[in-house]
Amino acid sequence: MKTALCNFCLKSGILCQKCSEKIKSGELTQLDLEIARLLVSLENTYPSLQNVHFHKAVEARDTIAIIVGRGDVPRLLGHGGKIIKALGKKTGKVIRVLEHGSDERKFLEDLFAPLSIITINTIWLPDGTTETRVILKGRGDKPPFNIEDLKEIAHKVRNLTLRVEFAR
Repeated sequence: MKTALCNFCLKSGILCQKCSEKIKSGELTQLDLEIARLLVSLENTYPSLQNVHFHKAVEARDTIAIIVGRGDVPRLLGHGGKIIKALGKKTGKVIRVLEHGSDERKFLEDLFAPLSIITINTIWLPDGTTETRVILKGRGDKPPFNIEDLKEIAHKVRNLTLRVEFAR
């Protein structure tokens, strides 16, 4: 797995000077370190993780978003979702996988998967700020994720203020 932390530090559990500085400076968080260690521990079972580029992890209450390099989302979602289930079991949280550097629509599609997006609009508010309105294809039952958590993740990762609606 490729990450800003060195492999030795992730496997040994002891941080070198360089990796320690990244944590202290705030470039990386304790959550990034924890998720990177979990991913490295799963590399032997799932060899496809060796080619994944891990960028960052973002937490919102009961959900963790793992941000990976372009084209790496299928590698994490593969194996029948076993990697995501293993991460969820170890962290006790719901895991979402997002692609680093993707456009806004792709980001929102990954965020709200498996629900499909009908439309995305920008709402200009009188105070000069904007909101992004996302209309999802409605389901009669409850969505498989916490909408408020996903709104918080969108704000932390892309500085988007979301208004989520469902169409029937």
